[in-house]
Amino acid sequence: MINQKLKKYIEENIFPSYEKNDLGHNLDHIKYVIERSLKFAGTISEISHDMIYTIAAYHDIGHYIDTKNHEKISADMLLKDKKLKEFFTEHQIKIMAEAVYDHRASIVGDPRSVYGKIISSADRNTSVNDVLKRTYIYQVLHNPNDTLDQIIIKSRQHIIDKFGEEGYAFDKMYFKDLEYKKFLEDISTLSEDSEKFKKKFIEINNINN
Repeated sequence: MINQKLKKYIEENIFPSYEKNDLGHNLDHIKYVIERSLKFAGTISEISHDMIYTIAAYHDIGHYIDTKNHEKISADMLLKDKKLKEFFTEHQIKIMAEAVYDHRASIVGDPRSVYGKIISSADRNTSVNDVLKRTYIYQVLHNPNDTLDQIIIKSRQHIIDKFGEEGYAFDKMYFKDLEYKKFLEDISTLSEDSEKFKKKFIEINNINN
């Protein structure tokens, strides 16, 4: 059971910040990560669900400021939030900030705590369609002068680099998750065929409309 005063504070003061993020890191994504984080936390004894909820709520809050360094910015924002001292000790706040910092699949090594492993695992995508949408949004935002073919080629390569057998997110799962396993199989099959990938990418992103 999450502390209701903590939950109210986060819903009223933290969640609104996600309106500034892109669609791939908006409030729907945060609620998805919160749900998965609490599910994984439920498999571990003696763990603070309040901490899990807070980590998940803050993990992408700085994304609109700097996409490439958002994990550090988000961790700093959590550390500087004086209101959290009403709910947590300094040590707990430090662990939460480290977990936020460690959540990205691209980090070298493993998260420093079980809290970091939970948020990192919960942040993994399990929907092929969502990944195609998020990748398209990212490519259009950061490569506005690219042609459609260039966007599709870069998107496919990014997905292979991230979720392929040699990808940096392939093994970044610290809990049993059949959804993620199925997702990896499906995204791998799709990205192996460039024409099939292109057709699906255009369809999911309604590019012809």
